[in-house]
Amino acid sequence: METLADKLALIGRHIERATAALGSDAGASPISRAVLGEFQRKHQKASAGLAGASDAAARELVVELEQAGDSAKVAADADTGAHADSRKAVEVAHNSICVLKFETK
Repeated sequence: METLADKLALIGRHIERATAALGSDAGASPISRAVLGEFQRKHQKASAGLAGASDAAARELVVELEQAGDSAKVAADADTGAHADSRKAVEVAHNSICVLKFETK
């Protein structure tokens, strides 16, 4: 069975792919990149804060991460200059945190 840390690591890989996609997408706006950067920072915070965290604290980290993912997805969807593949990569990263939040209810 995967641990929460394992699941966060997978989400991190999705965020990295989305960051790379937007980073190399000449049409992507700096705003989309910035919002995705916040998603990445929240992921780092969640990963670092997980060790020794109570169930409630871990849950709060997951909720913060999901909120950042929601913002990243909205920004990417609104970015009409971004390539469809870049928007899809952000969507995959967003969906991965939604699944985790659902599984940790």
